[in-house]
Amino acid sequence: MKDKYVRKRYKGGDMDRFKQLQTVYFAGGCLWGGVQEFMKSLPGVINTEAGRANGTTNTLESPYDGYTECVKTTYNPSEVTLDKLMDYFFEIIDPYSVNKQGEDVGEKYRSGVYSKDKIHLETVTGFINRRDDLNKIAVEVLPLSNYVRSAEEHQDRLSRCPEDYCHITKEILHKYLKD
Repeated sequence: MKDKYVRKRYKGGDMDRFKQLQTVYFAGGCLWGGVQEFMKSLPGVINTEAGRANGTTNTLESPYDGYTECVKTTYNPSEVTLDKLMDYFFEIIDPYSVNKQGEDVGEKYRSGVYSKDKIHLETVTGFINRRDDLNKIAVEVLPLSNYVRSAEEHQDRLSRCPEDYCHITKEILHKYLKD
């Protein structure tokens, strides 16, 4: 975690609360095509960053290496639980779709949740296992093995270019927008 970057964006100022922050990586189609815009509007989410999860290289310049486009999501668990973040996430994805969200098609657009924290993975798996449609769900839940931050042009893309394509309707996209 880039502590300086998150601290700079964290408005609470209380360093004890900062130390409690947790990070999970959500993949649900094109990284800037709505996932980041939606996640950053949620209560308890402190910071988001567009990137690539679980590829085999540490560069943006290589050919496709198995990564999935994702949004690194830093949140305060005293303000929002991971279960609640999963509820929110399932509002913007088709959890039954394999390698596709909206018009985004291909392996890099698969849906998934990734973390370095085993407890996060257990929580996400528990969330899915409690659902009545569990046998239909195609959301990958895996340890984070690699993360590469996307280029600056992809960061907060829909905030800067609101007319760009997004598979999430504007009503849902900004449903939880913070003032």
